[in-house]
Amino acid sequence: MLFITNREPKGSIKTRINRKFDFDLRKNAPSNSIYCCERLGPNEYIELGSEAWLNRIKDSPAQQVLFYIHGFSSLPEPDIFPRVQRLQQYFNAEDPELVQVVPVIWPCDDDPGIVKDYWDDQKSADMSAYSFSRALQRFMDWRDQQTDASTCVKRINILAHSMGSRVFRQTLAMWNMYDLANGVPLLFRNTFLVAADIVNETLEEHHVGRLMSQASRNLSVYYASDDLALRASKLSNLKNKVASRRLGHTGPENMSKVQSNVYAIDCDDINNLYDNPKGHLYFLNAHDGEPGAVFDHMLKAIKTGRVEVKDAITRHHQLLLTPAS
Repeated sequence: MLFITNREPKGSIKTRINRKFDFDLRKNAPSNSIYCCERLGPNEYIELGSEAWLNRIKDSPAQQVLFYIHGFSSLPEPDIFPRVQRLQQYFNAEDPELVQVVPVIWPCDDDPGIVKDYWDDQKSADMSAYSFSRALQRFMDWRDQQTDASTCVKRINILAHSMGSRVFRQTLAMWNMYDLANGVPLLFRNTFLVAADIVNETLEEHHVGRLMSQASRNLSVYYASDDLALRASKLSNLKNKVASRRLGHTGPENMSKVQSNVYAIDCDDINNLYDNPKGHLYFLNAHDGEPGAVFDHMLKAIKTGRVEVKDAITRHHQLLLTPAS
């Protein structure tokens, strides 16, 4: 499994091709460096370097790539990598050459470390944007160096869960600020924001999250009003004088103020059944371990490039346990 991270390794912070890579979980403040790596097995990783890593992506038989940006309170093992493995298994069961899932790992939540609570995880998410924006620019430079015969033509998708949406939003903002003229390119086929822990106005014009929809052919917001993890998030933000509902609770505040490629997907009927009792990690599987309604909805968008909605005018859709008659 290929992955990219700005968590510092044990030992030297300098890139060394093919060295053993070990996360230093005592350090959970973001690094300025990006490490392009491969997971060989549980707690077994090597560093590939950006050139070899990008070529591995290009040469993969998968037609599309899905970058998964995890949420807060998630460690590489046992949280992030097993989730990605399960996602990959679900895609492979549909078509082994459809999607390659690549986790994007940013530093958060390790009790003995520097960053200990939710509010500091937000700071870590924001600071991670600097290194990941550099990675985006490195990808664009690498792509521009390809010849017509070797150009990577894979479609790229983003799945950002919880505070991973904040990481993605701020990454585009930093990329736009430092490397682009004024506006981001249309780089992603689908962006899936699941239980997004960012304010619900963020996709509107003159808000920083607008760049996410500008960079995507489709942007789907999956939300649930009874997501208990986001209720705790709201309380933490109120404590720190940020008073706004979360995008993962309500969907976009006003659909008329967001771009026409933004879709609101109501997951109230399934989130607590899939992830009891918090109702927050509901994009993976149903309660029986099989792919759930959220995964099936994302899969259709990845395969077709179009987002299924029952109401094309309002761009709203409700996910149910069984198809509505």
